[in-house]
Amino acid sequence: MYLSVVVPCFNEDESIPLLVERLAQAIGPWADKAEIILVDDGSDDDTWAAMETASQQVPQVRGLRLSANRGHQVALTAGLEAARGERIFMLDADLQDPPEILPDMMSMMDRGYDVVYGRRAERKGETLFKKLTAHLFYRFLNVLSDVAIPKDTGDFRLVSRRSLDAVLNMPERSRFIRGMFAWAGYRQIGLEYVRDARVAGVTKYPFRAMLRFATDALTGFSTKPLKIATRLSFVSLFVTVFMAIYVFGSLLLYNTAPGWASMLLAISFFSGIQLLTLGILGEYVGRLYMESKQRPLYFLSQETGEPTLLPQGVDQITTGAVSLQTSNSKAS
Repeated sequence: MYLSVVVPCFNEDESIPLLVERLAQAIGPWADKAEIILVDDGSDDDTWAAMETASQQVPQVRGLRLSANRGHQVALTAGLEAARGERIFMLDADLQDPPEILPDMMSMMDRGYDVVYGRRAERKGETLFKKLTAHLFYRFLNVLSDVAIPKDTGDFRLVSRRSLDAVLNMPERSRFIRGMFAWAGYRQIGLEYVRDARVAGVTKYPFRAMLRFATDALTGFSTKPLKIATRLSFVSLFVTVFMAIYVFGSLLLYNTAPGWASMLLAISFFSGIQLLTLGILGEYVGRLYMESKQRPLYFLSQETGEPTLLPQGVDQITTGAVSLQTSNSKAS
């Protein structure tokens, strides 16, 4: 297998027919040694039915169905672990990232690059708020991060097998895949493109999901927030000293004021710093807690081409590349 295309999907039944059509055209020069892996991230619409139909119509299509919704990054990881190609192409199902620039990416990789990532020169069909927050996010992330992560990029990229293997060897549960590829290193280059509006459906990244994603990115690639919390404690101590000098000076000069406003302000200030510090510590402790569980990232419940019904008395659960079969009668 020379080329693998990996597409995580969540409630994308309207997009899949056009997605597969455009991907089939994009992989045309390598069609006899390519695969298209569509990962259903626990959708509650007809996404899986659309994948089954696509796999019957286009022989390169493979469908993987997760047992529950695990999030975009885990669904993408499931597809990457299943990919068999020497080169792996990643994109989202909404077709905002055009698969037609795959030949250009392949050409750049022919020149010796291990990662060719798409850099968004323009973002069509997105709100001003989304554009502004995305612009600020990448710049803020690079200020705090210990790793230089390319600005205005996503998971839309073509990677080599050795760079993918390096990322798959990273065991963390909270995935920020574009940052993981940046951390892995190897030769990387960007390719600018215009990001289109969604072809169908609605975004699956509301503000809450974006905030969670940003938190995972910050805590996964930097300890600077912890250092900021320490520095804030010194700032609060410094302010406290000055406030104490002011209070005792007022007492000595018999110039005492009612003081309720300044007291309320001081309590609010220090309480805010304490809560912020606890919040930052909580994020890191939470990551340690989740990592310590060592749970599998996902389970596969179904694959295209696999029988829907299993023999009586047998349950099958697939996790990553491992398949486990247990007998109900033995368990009982």
